[in-house]
Amino acid sequence: MNSDNDLQIAGDILEVPHLLQPPREHPVTVAEFVGLARAIAADRAQWEHLVEYDATSRWYHRLRTGPGYEVWLLSWVPGQGSGLHDHGRSSGVLTVLEGTLSERTERGTRGLGAGAQRVFAPGYAHEVVNDTLEPAVSLHVYYPGLTEMPMHTATAAACEARPVTA
Repeated sequence: MNSDNDLQIAGDILEVPHLLQPPREHPVTVAEFVGLARAIAADRAQWEHLVEYDATSRWYHRLRTGPGYEVWLLSWVPGQGSGLHDHGRSSGVLTVLEGTLSERTERGTRGLGAGAQRVFAPGYAHEVVNDTLEPAVSLHVYYPGLTEMPMHTATAAACEARPVTA
């Protein structure tokens, strides 16, 4: 059965240290991009002092670039959302650093608390929203670097607030 949560299906390769290859300077596999996001998340000194909150629009800051990839830091005040979109030809890893975000897809809505990660392939359409009363911060890794973010028209079925079960 296909699922939109690759980490749950495949297991977590980062939890099996003897299977990991020696670290490279720059990630090239999905597991390495997930690991990069986890390492940045764990090192608050890399990002915490940079975070700003903007009541008029989502705030974002490019944190790092490497060969073919980029890492973005975003903040979300209550009520802010991305709109339904995909990432063109880019794959990505979304990691919630602080707070809680909701991810809406055609399959339903999933709550993402601090530490939650989502891995997605090119063309994966979703909407990310801060539905809480507290601000949130997230980290986004894109490979190749994000060059487009096509917006989608939401259909009634895609916007239903039904929980996603694993």
